[in-house]
Amino acid sequence: MPRRIAIASDHAAFVMKSELAEWLRGEGHAVIDLGPASTESVDYPDYGYALARAIEQGEAEVGVALCGSGIGISIAVNRNPAARCALVSEPLSASLARQHNDANVVALGARLIGTEMAKACVTAFLDTDFLGDRHQRRVDKLSHPERSPA
Repeated sequence: MPRRIAIASDHAAFVMKSELAEWLRGEGHAVIDLGPASTESVDYPDYGYALARAIEQGEAEVGVALCGSGIGISIAVNRNPAARCALVSEPLSASLARQHNDANVVALGARLIGTEMAKACVTAFLDTDFLGDRHQRRVDKLSHPERSPA
């Protein structure tokens, strides 16, 4: 099923972002490329925040966040309570992030995995549904940490 997907990266992941955006469009998805537009050095938090805002404002259903390791941009995305970003490096983790955590953003490290593995992770992420049930209570706490009794 076609999705509205926001994608963003830093300079280190620009090439992978461009390849994934083109591939996703070829798969029939509407892709919102939030940048950057080149390999010129940029700050990954700016792009992670922009991606999280796109999720929060409903411009995109899901997102793909990329940087050299995937770590920095995932931290930036997760600053927004509307975003649940999971850093993955293989398809099983991408599926589990959807099933158990209702992740709406997947983060990938362009210096750590190749484009084909990134495609496999994104495919698993997009093809997996949230299980709900007992997991919903936990996901609600992720979106509203102030409500957690601990």
